[in-house]
Amino acid sequence: MDYEAVIGMEVHAQILTRSKLFCGCSSDYASAPPNTHTCPVCLAMPGVLPVINRAAVEATVRAGLALGCEVPPFTKFDRKNYHYPDLPKGYQISQYDHPLCQHGHLDVVANGQAKRIRIRRVHLEEDTAKLVHAEGSSLIDFNRSGVPLMEIVTESDLRSAEEAYDYLTKLHTILRYLGVSTGNMEEGAMRCEVNISIRPRGSETYGTKVEVKNLNSFRSVRLAIAYEIERQARLLSEGGRVEQVTMGWDERSHRTVFQRTKEEAQDYRYFPDPDLPPLEPSREWVEQMRASLPELPEAKSARLAAEYGLRAEDAALLAEDRAIADFFEAAARAAGDVSAQAVANWTVGEVFRLLREGGTDVASAALTPELLAELVGLVESGAINATVGKEVLTETFASGEAPTAIVARRGLRQISGADELREVVRQALDANARAVNDYLGGKTAVMGFLIGQVMRLTRGKANAQTAEALLTQALEERRA
Repeated sequence: MDYEAVIGMEVHAQILTRSKLFCGCSSDYASAPPNTHTCPVCLAMPGVLPVINRAAVEATVRAGLALGCEVPPFTKFDRKNYHYPDLPKGYQISQYDHPLCQHGHLDVVANGQAKRIRIRRVHLEEDTAKLVHAEGSSLIDFNRSGVPLMEIVTESDLRSAEEAYDYLTKLHTILRYLGVSTGNMEEGAMRCEVNISIRPRGSETYGTKVEVKNLNSFRSVRLAIAYEIERQARLLSEGGRVEQVTMGWDERSHRTVFQRTKEEAQDYRYFPDPDLPPLEPSREWVEQMRASLPELPEAKSARLAAEYGLRAEDAALLAEDRAIADFFEAAARAAGDVSAQAVANWTVGEVFRLLREGGTDVASAALTPELLAELVGLVESGAINATVGKEVLTETFASGEAPTAIVARRGLRQISGADELREVVRQALDANARAVNDYLGGKTAVMGFLIGQVMRLTRGKANAQTAEALLTQALEERRA
């Protein structure tokens, strides 16, 4: 039987605030020793009271607005009751029936087709502590307990692992653009859970959903969904029955594994938190939050293509990271009359390569937009060729030294004059008689080899076009 997947996604993103959600402890806990960012509030000592973090509320609302959500005039916090060692209060302060944001959407392109993924809600809650399993026991680190967390919940509009992957990567980009979350899945700053069911294609009846947890990378999301769809289809085809359970993803074996039976909302016994007053956002305040939104990736990509005349694919690549897009625009302005497309080519090619190899970001690199503009200008003007340009850029990236200074210090300026190159061309031909004979015999493909020999003799400084023209002229003279 042909089955169709029905997928909903829940994304938890830690919010970038200086302090935790309900206390003054620092939320910058990632590299801190265990249990050093704690206080009576986040340890749930008797008699303590929470105080809401305004910055976390603002960040959640900004994220909701960027996702096209409504911000209702009334919202409240609730106690979600469950008992695990990583939850010191025995309940989590979250939001149930009145979230901060609701009824939004995110448009994605999957398999060449545009699709709208509806977002049911974006709400605010506190993160839990972290369990560390070692040597047959479990230890608890409360540094993460109380860190502000936004949860973004979709409707069941996703139909494949690829759609889910595209949705998640686009959401990740938006959150980083807003500056509300690092989105770093490896550090747990963004976690994902998916609810997956299957049904006969064409059916309107939902199947039994299975929740998959422990998804901490984009790759694992795609693999886990694909595996679970296949597992459920195989189970039904063999006459079995899918049970509503919570599964975990085992990264080593690339399979989902049973964790526990799935809880329902009533199992959490939600009720309004008596220690926190409801929030009633005014329309004026919401509009202030809307006005604070930056240009988002999709709009930025379209503007870069239109304003700078870039290829659509290059504009999209540049717009994926706000810092990279800003870097490119500054470089394009600094480059003056030099083609913005040339600046984009060097950015998405060599700059991306150097950032990847160096394991750094553009804000931390010694390379500035002005230095990149200078380098591209040297190549476009013919002062140096592209091969030397890559070498110079690598040195500038490492040291911050100006490309012009490097070219002058190392004598790298391109040799473009015919008189300077004619003797080098003669030497290249005299040293490679077989290639000359091949060319004269009709094997014109050896021209690339001969140009390479000229480049070798000039240490890469020859103008390739001039070298080719001189080689052709000299070879035709030999033919005569």
